[in-house]
Amino acid sequence: MNVSRPLWQGRVLALLGIVLFAFSLRSGVASLSPLYEAIGDEFVLPPIIIGLIGSAPPVCFAIFGLLTPSLERRFGLERLAVAVLVLSAIGLGLRAFSFSAPMLLMSTVLMFIAVGVGNVLLPPLVKKYFADRLGLMMTLYSTMMAISTFLPPLVAVPVADAAGWRVSLGLWLVFVVAALVPWLLLALRPSQVADAAVVKTSAESLDSTDPSVLATGPIAVTSARPNLLARLWRIPLAWATGLVLATSSFIAYTSFAWLPAILIDIAGVTPAQAGALLSLFGAIGLPCALLVPILVVRWQATRPLFFIGAIGGVLGVLGLLFAPTAALPLWVVLLGMTGIMFPLGLVLMSVRARTHETAVALSGFAQSVAYSVAAIFPPLVGVIHGLTDGWQVPLILLGVMLVLILPAGWIAGRRRTVEDEWEARHGAW
Repeated sequence: MNVSRPLWQGRVLALLGIVLFAFSLRSGVASLSPLYEAIGDEFVLPPIIIGLIGSAPPVCFAIFGLLTPSLERRFGLERLAVAVLVLSAIGLGLRAFSFSAPMLLMSTVLMFIAVGVGNVLLPPLVKKYFADRLGLMMTLYSTMMAISTFLPPLVAVPVADAAGWRVSLGLWLVFVVAALVPWLLLALRPSQVADAAVVKTSAESLDSTDPSVLATGPIAVTSARPNLLARLWRIPLAWATGLVLATSSFIAYTSFAWLPAILIDIAGVTPAQAGALLSLFGAIGLPCALLVPILVVRWQATRPLFFIGAIGGVLGVLGLLFAPTAALPLWVVLLGMTGIMFPLGLVLMSVRARTHETAVALSGFAQSVAYSVAAIFPPLVGVIHGLTDGWQVPLILLGVMLVLILPAGWIAGRRRTVEDEWEARHGAW
């Protein structure tokens, strides 16, 4: 039978914890790069260190995306969330007090490890506590992540000018500590209210076009099994979910690394204008975060959203290739439409799994696929640019990848769970 309960019943701490957790995952990451010049005035910051810092996020996210499901089985979602936030706080604190480039790198890597685990934890935490409000909660937390992506770069330099770069970096520790409080309280509880709802969300619920269906179907909370992650390697829907997220990731990381240089070289804009256009690229993620989760949960719009994002990206690449000076902001906006894939991938990690344990495994698998791809492209684009002394071939590569990945969007739009796919192919889950 289905069990439903009011939105706030027993879940105020979880709501606050998820929102603050989501904000803290990105704020520390996005606040560093604008301060390289200020940090370099205090100690030598070699280009190799900056390069390693730039490549560290997707590498950490990929590695710890695979490790997180086993950590969750051992410690549980709430206690692991506490550990992640403590590690993030340590990394942020050490980074603010760094006195050398290696210390800055190592403290930043600590924080990225925490973010890599946190990326995987958030979708199943949402599914565990708010299976009856998936659309609303995914919108809230993906919106917080979008805000915390473009807000820190806007305030980093002004705060550093007023109080120093250490204060500017350490400022984001406040949000991590605030996020730690509700999860610490939840972890200390003998049991979670969410565990009382032991009801399986059926594939028919996920397939329904009635938006009220997901409001009456709490998830099953069962004991985790160590073979879940291994099974996902054999399920096309799991790979498709990872590739949806990879579409956003490889475009985003490549753009944040190279888009200003591309725009300066091919369109003749100034560095300041290139920075403003990069901010425009990132800002597209905010409306996507607001709209995508609701469109997926209520109207099962996975395929239309994916193809809008992918085709928009292709058109943006074509515009940069053939008419970069004609409508440059338009091409950047179209390229930024690939940001649709980020909240889309996050929602799929929840709605394509029956239980929160499967959601943990699917989240880890999908994010490892996505960030493995994302880790390859920024250095690959740099190498190709060096070999060809131009940006045409790298842009063509990005466009071709967006076309090749189109079948993944079709598969990800199947209205079923990974458990359904396994049972159809291999028998009992």
